[in-house]
Amino acid sequence: MKEIVLVRHGKSSWKYDVIDSERPLKQRGIDDSLLVISELCARGAVPSTIFSSPANRALSTCKIFMNFIEIPQNQIIVDENLYDFEGRNVIDFIKRLPNSIDDVMIFGHNHAFTSISNIFGNTYIDNLPTSGLVKLRFDIDDWKDLKKGITEFIITPKDLKA
Repeated sequence: MKEIVLVRHGKSSWKYDVIDSERPLKQRGIDDSLLVISELCARGAVPSTIFSSPANRALSTCKIFMNFIEIPQNQIIVDENLYDFEGRNVIDFIKRLPNSIDDVMIFGHNHAFTSISNIFGNTYIDNLPTSGLVKLRFDIDDWKDLKKGITEFIITPKDLKA
């Protein structure tokens, strides 16, 4: 059994004159990320291994989650392949994970995460919003055998504010 939690970065700001990878989070992105990690913890579903895109907005979202659950930031594994908007690099990354790891949380970007959720989950998602997450479960023992699995749940800030 393997499990993945995909977390789309929090809402980012376009008001700074920086390259895409350096865009910071807006306050809303910070607040929404705290809502979502709180709910994830309430469900007892925090994975043991954490990966993040190197993009500022993804890594900042990841650090908010890690601070909340009191996991040292030096345990975050940053990988350039996760700065991906299509999903191919993320899928390849997942398929290369060591089989000693059974559950992962990956912080990254759309359209990649919506696409991966729809390819490998059994619940269609029109769009994974900022700070949203999807937990997918797979009946496999080897990551390279990644195939259609179960969408265990989706958490979005909007649902938590309703």
